[in-house]
Amino acid sequence: MGKRMDRERRTIDAMVHIYCRDHHGTRGEVCSDCEDLRAYAFARLEKCRYQDDKPTCANCPIHCYRPEMREKVRSVMRYAGPRMMLRHPVLAIAHVRDGRRKVPED
Repeated sequence: MGKRMDRERRTIDAMVHIYCRDHHGTRGEVCSDCEDLRAYAFARLEKCRYQDDKPTCANCPIHCYRPEMREKVRSVMRYAGPRMMLRHPVLAIAHVRDGRRKVPED
């Protein structure tokens, strides 16, 4: 996996940790439901057809998440996204920058 995909994994991981800690009261590790979501997101990243050229998932023309998992990820990102600037500012800025990427043409 390239640098871009590694950063995407770290961003998802950080967001899931923030969400789980604040919603499920965990410290350090995440609960089993959040771990399942994180593992699912990582599996989707590994199979992403764009890899290091990928836009953020919200801007991607291909929605590879199952609808229920997509909604869970949206909830996590809606909650954790604004909190990323305080806890992980470099990842947050990179994610905003990545959100402005153009979708690669097929």
